[in-house]
Amino acid sequence: MVAQAPVRVPVLPALLGRRPASLHHARAVAEALGPLAGARVLEVGPGTGYYTLPVADWIGAGGRLDIFDVQQDMLDLTTRRARARGLDNIVATQGDARSLPYDDRSFDAAFLVSVPGEIPDQDDALRELARVLRPGGRLVVGELFGDPHWVAPGALQRRAETAGLRFEERIGRPLAYFARLSRPTGAWTPTIVADDDERRER
Repeated sequence: MVAQAPVRVPVLPALLGRRPASLHHARAVAEALGPLAGARVLEVGPGTGYYTLPVADWIGAGGRLDIFDVQQDMLDLTTRRARARGLDNIVATQGDARSLPYDDRSFDAAFLVSVPGEIPDQDDALRELARVLRPGGRLVVGELFGDPHWVAPGALQRRAETAGLRFEERIGRPLAYFARLSRPTGAWTPTIVADDDERRER
């Protein structure tokens, strides 16, 4: 069986297309992530840098934002925009989110918005994110209904907890939400999400 490739998004439509819903403004990502100053943070699927640039600014010179994308042209566009704003704490890496090229426990936090559904094996990607987060590290996933690759919160929670991430909170409504997760620091028991919950969300 041939493995599926990650979905590729054309640069121009991404740059000129839909704006994030009000829930998904950049400040909301920062609030969901928690303290950022001086942290090392990973963003998977930065696209045109809508979230990248303000988050890098909030991290500051004492920290670092790694951006990771399957598309080199998206990374090039975002790094050009960062340089134009005088941001030098962004490091771009091209690759597949199912196999992240980072050491275990490298990041204080990670985030991705409208990205999981574009990854052919979300379970592998979530396991990789859990691996590269430090114990207690935070992961924020944003989803907006209407995106063709939208992931329901119940499905995300089950996949995340199977990958070893604790589902802490859903911010917003089921159809437009941020999920805040973390890598546990010790033993914990995953929460079972009933199939009926996900059917209602769909």
